[in-house]
Amino acid sequence: MYKALIITSLMILSLPSAAETTKKTNYKLVHDEQTIIVDGNLDEAVWQRATKMELAYENNPGEGVPASVKTEIYFYENGHSFNVAIKAYDPDPSQIRASLRDRDALWADDNVGIIIDTFNDERSGYEFFVNPLGAQADMRMDDSNGWDEDPSWDAIWESAGKITDFGYVVEISIPFSALRFPDTEGELTWNVAGWRNYPRDVRMQMATYKSDRNLECNLCQFDQLIGFKNVEAGNNFQLTPTLTISRADEKPEVPGPWQDGDVEVEPGLDVRWGITKDIVLNATINPDFSQVEADAGQLDVNSTYSLFYPEKRPFFLDGASYFDTSNFNFVHTRNIADPDFGAKVTGKTNKHSYGLMLANDNNTSFLLPGNQGSDIAELEEGSNIAIARYKVDVGERNNVGVLVTNRSTTDYNNTLVSIDGSYWFSKADSLTYQFAYADTQNPDSLVEEYEDDDNLSVKPEQTGNAMSLNYSHSTRDYSVRAGYTTVDEDFRADLGFQSQANYEKLVVGGNQTWYGDSNDTFTRWGYFGDWDITHDQNGKKLEQEIEIHGNLQGQKQFYTNFGIVHREKYYDGQYFDETQFKMFAKAVPLSGVELGTFFRFGKQIDYANTQLGDVLNIEIFTNYDVNKHLSIEFDYTYSHLDVDEGRLYTANLYDVGLSYQFDMYSIIKLIVQHVDVDRNADLYSYDDIEDRPDSISRNFSTQLIYSFKINPQTLFFIGYSDGGYQDDNLDSLTRDQRTVFTKFSYAWQL
Repeated sequence: MYKALIITSLMILSLPSAAETTKKTNYKLVHDEQTIIVDGNLDEAVWQRATKMELAYENNPGEGVPASVKTEIYFYENGHSFNVAIKAYDPDPSQIRASLRDRDALWADDNVGIIIDTFNDERSGYEFFVNPLGAQADMRMDDSNGWDEDPSWDAIWESAGKITDFGYVVEISIPFSALRFPDTEGELTWNVAGWRNYPRDVRMQMATYKSDRNLECNLCQFDQLIGFKNVEAGNNFQLTPTLTISRADEKPEVPGPWQDGDVEVEPGLDVRWGITKDIVLNATINPDFSQVEADAGQLDVNSTYSLFYPEKRPFFLDGASYFDTSNFNFVHTRNIADPDFGAKVTGKTNKHSYGLMLANDNNTSFLLPGNQGSDIAELEEGSNIAIARYKVDVGERNNVGVLVTNRSTTDYNNTLVSIDGSYWFSKADSLTYQFAYADTQNPDSLVEEYEDDDNLSVKPEQTGNAMSLNYSHSTRDYSVRAGYTTVDEDFRADLGFQSQANYEKLVVGGNQTWYGDSNDTFTRWGYFGDWDITHDQNGKKLEQEIEIHGNLQGQKQFYTNFGIVHREKYYDGQYFDETQFKMFAKAVPLSGVELGTFFRFGKQIDYANTQLGDVLNIEIFTNYDVNKHLSIEFDYTYSHLDVDEGRLYTANLYDVGLSYQFDMYSIIKLIVQHVDVDRNADLYSYDDIEDRPDSISRNFSTQLIYSFKINPQTLFFIGYSDGGYQDDNLDSLTRDQRTVFTKFSYAWQL
């Protein structure tokens, strides 16, 4: 196995790679030691001397056409921070869309920002955006195989915005300690783009560069800033002590009295040290990894696979992209649920990226994958965790990487080794690949628990391989793609999110796109589709599927895609034919009002009873900015399944969020989630009366939280949450848990 991985990687890397070259404009970055006051007033003299660019091009919906509104951007550095000012002109400033926003929530507004590639490798970058009132959004982006953004990344930086009689002004100051860049002497070159999102009837995007849609790379089209001579990251050492105080009460029996919990006081400490300009050490002691804000609601009914929830915790998010691989999700840090400590080093030196993470976990849980569903296993013993990643850039756009993960206790161990990478044959043709091997020793208790499960393979010792190859030919107007994935029955990635095993899948597909202008009824339209077939490792066909979809984009920021899916699917010893129609649509009919819906209907397997039924799913969502302070989010999901004997179940999910932003630092939120599932228990098959499902299954949770955030690490929370349920034994919804909590955190920049 290992020889095959190495030989394949070397063969791919030895092939000639086609470079993508574009004409760039070089700008000399001004150095001035003056420090600005970030207030949205460009009254410092340094702005008159700063490096200037103009956002002269509209790249969406137009393709490199002259911008319809004027935008100017100014840059300079003073040795310890990168400073940016943007003047966004508007023919009618009364139409500017802006509200006071929580972090990373400004995308419905007018906003401007920068995208910078600090390593000048045209592979990854940082994004910093600000709305006209100063609200911030930041993210990491990867451009190795198309534009891929990670909004979970947060940095500490300053911004301010002000609406004026000509439009609005934004001022930004980014300390070099928030960035990573080459640790070399002399001048540096950064790829940079100024960006403006201009949402009116059509959402227009303007930039400093002229986009060529025939190129898959984006950073390679940016202009360049040359300077940064002798720039230092400064005393890049940050201590963040935390204090969390909480009390959780519960009802051991419902109905019944409350059992009051103890007041828990948990101090903690996070450390972030920029060892060099491009290497960062993170460490944490007794961290607070509690969920401050509730996850978005998901309806879990008539499903055999585990739900996915994204990571939100700061320690794991800083440098998380260094552990990503090309085709599989083998590092999903929400599997590390209750650590006492954690430490990691991440960095990039020249063409070499690397990361090492060590932690413990008092709650050892992981996914058990099968080809008919998955389950979550839990061990009573805590575990030790190690994750190591290395990747090297080769040529213009290629790369190859190695990942090793290990999770172990006294009688359990899971070790995974993976090789992955990407190779570009031309500016349109690319291949991503990944090969992995996993070795697992399971405790006797886990083997006994799943010994009668025909879908999930749990043996005392398990080894297995996984492989994924994906080829793409992509141009301005069309693309074609093909992929092959195989995962052995005994392959497990216990630190990742790999919910399926014992299968091999082949898929081929493509898309066609046409483009209009910003004044057209439809600014973009096209179609896409694919065919795929899946077998288990013994050659039994599990699924064969074909789907075709159309899409439209136009006025009122309207977007829709719609299509039909037909599949032959094997489940529990039988084959079923499922045909479903799907449609998603959203629009912004008025400033501050977004409406959307998704629905699907057709034939679907009833997994509880191994029969075919008629399904209807409807999702409705709306985001309404009542004014610049108050916003309302409402998500509703409805689902029912009919079988020959009648309605099997009806499910409803309500997820409501209200937030009031007092100013840019202070916000109060109320989140209410309610799930209501009514079943006809007489239509369910079961072997034992204890397995008979409840006719009534209702759950609810509420959370009220006030937060004051100076930056992502300096903050204060206080809140209350509760939850409850109703089943056939209760006459009404009854609370069985409640929690009050507060958290203090302060980032000391030393």
